[in-house]
Amino acid sequence: MFERRDTRDWNLAMAESPSSSVVSEFEGTLLKDPDLFSYFMLMAFEASNLLRFVLLLLLWPVIGCLDAVGMEDYGLKLMIFVALAGVPESEIEAVSRAVLPKFYMDDLNGDAWREFSGYEKRVVVTRMPGVMVERFAKEHLRADEVIGSELTVNGFGYATGFVEGGVHAASNHVDKLFGDGERPSKGLGRRGLSFLSLCKEQKHPPFAGKQYNLEPPEPLKVIFHDGRLAKRPTPVMAFLTLVWMPVGIVLAVIRIVVGLILPIGIMRIIAPILGGRVIVKGKPPPPVSRDKASGVLFVCTHRTLMDPVVLSTALGRKIPAVIYSLSKLSEILSPIPTIRLTRTREADREKIKDQLSKGDLAVCPEGTTCREPFLLRFSALFAELTDQIVPVAMNYRVGLFHATTARGWKAMDSIFFFMNPRPIYEVTFLNQLPVEATCSSGKSPIDVANYVQRLLGTTLGFECTNLTRKDKYRVLAGNDGNVSTSSYTSLFDRVKRVVSTFKPFIH
Repeated sequence: MFERRDTRDWNLAMAESPSSSVVSEFEGTLLKDPDLFSYFMLMAFEASNLLRFVLLLLLWPVIGCLDAVGMEDYGLKLMIFVALAGVPESEIEAVSRAVLPKFYMDDLNGDAWREFSGYEKRVVVTRMPGVMVERFAKEHLRADEVIGSELTVNGFGYATGFVEGGVHAASNHVDKLFGDGERPSKGLGRRGLSFLSLCKEQKHPPFAGKQYNLEPPEPLKVIFHDGRLAKRPTPVMAFLTLVWMPVGIVLAVIRIVVGLILPIGIMRIIAPILGGRVIVKGKPPPPVSRDKASGVLFVCTHRTLMDPVVLSTALGRKIPAVIYSLSKLSEILSPIPTIRLTRTREADREKIKDQLSKGDLAVCPEGTTCREPFLLRFSALFAELTDQIVPVAMNYRVGLFHATTARGWKAMDSIFFFMNPRPIYEVTFLNQLPVEATCSSGKSPIDVANYVQRLLGTTLGFECTNLTRKDKYRVLAGNDGNVSTSSYTSLFDRVKRVVSTFKPFIH
């Protein structure tokens, strides 16, 4: 589903090499940081609730003391129990699929990856439960096997907080994996790991940069990821996040109320006073005159649900926006008019045409948000309905919280955006498409949509893809995104998670 670089020459060279297998430690080798605490903090926050997140942070000094006196295994077991006991196995798998890969990739050791990628058969050994690493290692690092501890799950599908196996049993797993008489060509990892003794050659971090005749393939990029936390919750960052949250909630309420009360034309002036900023580049088009038969269609990249609101702020006037799956709460709080589409092509076509006959309109043809520097495939419907198309490149920066979610409660998106200390939006207006670039010149709607996508991608420095909304939701949520009651279901699931936290202690 994801686009891959052509690595046939590299793989052929590796297959011909006498060294064809590698076993590598995950944390501290493939990842720069050997400390696992932040990943269990992510599990506690994203798979369970804030109370568990706080509890794990309070236990950090205890975990640190256990590590300091050589009892790392007990510290690890404590983290696993506090973070995962009573959490549904399906939720652990979902967070491992949708949240953790982004943070793993940010911490990937490039030199270790070059060593690891130079072998035909690749095995990863981790101290964490295998389920937390398997998706990333196999999908993004192209590992063949992942060796880690196994979570025990009760008959109701909830993790007990206990594990079987672990890194100390890795040598047995490696021995079984390679068979009698066969040894891995190379072992990568810190000194003292048992599985390294089974390898013909051992190499320990740090790894010096190695020159190759052929350039190694890049790890598969993380295009879709979920979760609210924008920073990896190390102990310091987790503490700062918790301290900020009460202030952020109050600040978010103030920002939202001010945005609803004051005219949108002065919000660019008010935003810096409240800690935000809207940067406008390019020349915005003037309002449509009454004698024109059709309004301007602003075609925007889709970063958060705030895109149309920020567009109206940049223009100094309210521009109606097309929406699909916006929550009812967000729709009520929206300071601009919204037109809800049905994803039924003919019905949506009529709604958009009707609105354009009344004035300007904003549309995000990607159909869903994408956090990373990629543009999803543009729907061609907008190109069929008008030739007055103004591309608008939207981008944003936040410090603590992401303002989008695929698995969580979507109604909280705008609140999390405004909880950031200094949310910044950049709006770049491009020139209106010339007639020869529209369907009036005989171009197909798909050609026009692809042209606008490339234009906006070049402006932002983003990579254009053929991925769609359905691809995103299949990766992050395991569905196609057409769940009308997702907000309420997610809220119910969160209540269940709180209750499930105490389930192991009831019996």
